[in-house]
Amino acid sequence: MKKNINVGKKILVVEDDKDFASILKTKFTTEGFVVVTAGDGQEGLEVAEREKPDLIITDVLMPIMDGIEMAKKIREANKNVLILILTNIQDVDYTKNIEKSVEFDYLIKSELRINDIVGKVKVKLGIK
Repeated sequence: MKKNINVGKKILVVEDDKDFASILKTKFTTEGFVVVTAGDGQEGLEVAEREKPDLIITDVLMPIMDGIEMAKKIREANKNVLILILTNIQDVDYTKNIEKSVEFDYLIKSELRINDIVGKVKVKLGIK
C-alpha cells in the first residue's frame, strides 16, 4: 500500500461559497491533507494566524475582506506561506495586478476541474 505523503500538510480554504468550500475540503481531506476553512477574508486572516497552514486557497470576492487584501496581510506576517487565488473574475483590468504578482498564483475556477486544483496544490507543495 502506498504511503500518503500528503498527511500532515495543512491547507486553509477561504471561500464564501459554502458548497464550493465543502467540495474542496472533502477532496483535499480524501487526498490526505488536513483542511481548515474560513468564510471570508477576515476570518481567513485569523485562521491563518492560528493554524499556520502550509498553503492557502482563497477566493477573491468575499464579504468583510476580499481575498487579495487578506493574502497581502498574510504575506506581511508570513513571507513563506504558499497562496493560491481562485476566482471566476475574468476581467483583464481587474486581474492583471494579480497576474503580475510573484507572491500569489492565480487560477480561474470555471476553467478548472477539482483535480486540476489538487494538482496545482501538490506542485506548489512539492508533492508528486
